[in-house]
Amino acid sequence: MSESIYFIDTNIFLYSVGRDHPLKPASINAIHRIRDGQITAVINTEIIQEILYHFQSTKQLPIGIRLAKDAVSIAARIFPVEEIDLSLAIEFLESYPKIQARDAFHAATMIRNRIKEIISTDPHFDLIHEIKRIDPTKLS
Repeated sequence: MSESIYFIDTNIFLYSVGRDHPLKPASINAIHRIRDGQITAVINTEIIQEILYHFQSTKQLPIGIRLAKDAVSIAARIFPVEEIDLSLAIEFLESYPKIQARDAFHAATMIRNRIKEIISTDPHFDLIHEIKRIDPTKLS
């Protein structure tokens, strides 16, 4: 198992099961590396909520439930979003107004739990100086 711990963004899970897309192979590779123990992955409860919301809104809830269960099963840890994260997420939104609110919550959860890196296709995470985004196409 690797020494680094990576937060896994929702888009990695979604691309891994979605229709053909240029990011699908890299996302599948990231998931395989997590399953094989090459990557230690953590998520927060919001990742599961996002997966379920996405598939429920596209009327594909059974797929979302399977993917949510898979995400839970491969994560080394699932962090709750706590009250302290609210303040930090709001600070991130004030400091980095181009990021999405849900991404601010992910970053806040990461900082509170001393997670420095996120595997994500979302370049908005590059704006948050406190964390480092790893593009799944560049996983070493």
